[in-house]
Amino acid sequence: MLPLHVANKIAAGEVVERPASVVKELVENAIDAGASRISISITAGGRKLVSVRDDGCGMDRDDAVLSLERQATSKIRDVTDIEEIDTLGFRGEAIPSIASVSRFSLTTRRHDADEGTLIQVNAGVIAEVRAAGCPAGTLVEVRDLFCNVPARRKFLRAYATEEAHVKQVFTVHALAHPSIGFSLTVDGRELYNLAPATALADRVRELFGEEFLESALPICPAPDVRAGDISVSGLIERPNLAMPSRRDQYVFVNGRPASAPSVTYALRESYPRRAGESRPAAIIFIELPAGQVDVNVHPTKREVRFRDNVAVKNAIIDAITRTLVNAPFSLDGPRQPPTAIDGPRQPSTAIDSTRQPSTAIDSNRQPLITPTSRPTPLPTPAPVPLEFAIAPDSTRSRPWQWFKFLAQSVSGYLLIETDAGIVTINPHAARERIAYEHLLRRNGDVAPAAQALLIPETVRLPPVDFARIRASLDIIREMGFQLEEFGQDTIKIEAVPQQLAALAPADVLSTIAHDLAESGSRRAGERWREELIAKSIAKSFAGATLTLTEEGATRLVEELCTCRMPYICPRGKRVMIFTSTRELDRKFER
Repeated sequence: MLPLHVANKIAAGEVVERPASVVKELVENAIDAGASRISISITAGGRKLVSVRDDGCGMDRDDAVLSLERQATSKIRDVTDIEEIDTLGFRGEAIPSIASVSRFSLTTRRHDADEGTLIQVNAGVIAEVRAAGCPAGTLVEVRDLFCNVPARRKFLRAYATEEAHVKQVFTVHALAHPSIGFSLTVDGRELYNLAPATALADRVRELFGEEFLESALPICPAPDVRAGDISVSGLIERPNLAMPSRRDQYVFVNGRPASAPSVTYALRESYPRRAGESRPAAIIFIELPAGQVDVNVHPTKREVRFRDNVAVKNAIIDAITRTLVNAPFSLDGPRQPPTAIDGPRQPSTAIDSTRQPSTAIDSNRQPLITPTSRPTPLPTPAPVPLEFAIAPDSTRSRPWQWFKFLAQSVSGYLLIETDAGIVTINPHAARERIAYEHLLRRNGDVAPAAQALLIPETVRLPPVDFARIRASLDIIREMGFQLEEFGQDTIKIEAVPQQLAALAPADVLSTIAHDLAESGSRRAGERWREELIAKSIAKSFAGATLTLTEEGATRLVEELCTCRMPYICPRGKRVMIFTSTRELDRKFER
């Protein structure tokens, strides 16, 4: 049997990776203790000192000494408790693991006790236990981390790097528990002092600023959430503001900062497709019964596993889709259309919820770019028909309340003024989005056209993939495939959707099997129909150039603002770039 100090060092290797790991474990213990205020202090990136003080329930002398023993926990009484864990910590390994690789002190007092307890530990060996006068709650100080494990100490990074990791831990826990006050002091300088907040928005504003909060949309909760259902809430970045760069995504499961492949997949599927590797900023809270999630699958509890992955994915997709469909475009308050006092300009179109948009043209306004002012004339392309008119839906939020067409630039972009600011539109991408949504609606109950193979092809699949395909044959046929079982783990394909005719059937079926595993048959069917239509639209519009008259441009914008998602084209590229009136005023110092 391994000596105790060796076992503790091995456990420390799993739990304590760096100073940020110490902060995480101690903060989670403080939260579980019912703290209303948690103060964190580090020195030298946490190498020299990590200190966490809380005003939680505290411990008496016996419990304080017992907390240094491995697997000493009051949060699990029976094996069945593991299946319904509702606390952040529960293994009883954090304190002894940290104490075994540092110079450790614990000072604690219960609120109903007259005196507290001080325990000092040097590299896993208890040096002192005595009574102490101290405030109610607990103070843990960890000095000289990895003092007796020099090999581990060598793997620590520069002070700034370790400090950044600590800040990240601080941020996720402050977000997860806005009702708790948090402070962070680094090398004697207080970086954050967050008061308890009554709403998530207040905490987000303190951590990330007003601009971040304005760029985010509150996630709409499902209207039929009942006891025992999955609840999804939080904030997600507006599609028209998301930039092609790395974005932070914070996911919390029952208040626990955590990750899960199914959550990552659902976020990717529910947000409009983006070009490149960009992803939206998001703060997602998932609440579900404790028995429906396993938090004990990773030594540091970073990852969780859901009992019903598909249900969680669908809940996230439904919530975010509902949010984005109803997303307002403007960050500023709506302005009234220009009036006579502003000059002769009048809005060419006023969009409301009760009638088809007007196509009236302002005869008093001269175009900003006239044919004679262009350096070179644009070529005249083959006309692109404007037959995809979509009737407005009065229940759907529009990107703007009114707009006025200003000009089409030499490079082909449209410039319009709206109630919220100035918008530049790529007409080619706009036309793709309009046609895409038109076909989605028109073909909602119609399978894509199929193309028969000259010679039917048989595809042998891995048993797991075959089982998924077999269980979803009806869904796959609705996608435009004609196929049937053909022996053990083998599928016979007689026809494929026209847009996939150039692809290898074996690769296509493998991809479908993967999608079925990730998202379930319902979402997989929707996704493949969307993919087929997107490919068809991209092919149809390839190489087309739009040069529009003022009337044609106005009509295009009218159709665009009836789309469910007018900001991104089916290929994931921007349809429009928005500059708010507030931003213009700031840049021009008005």
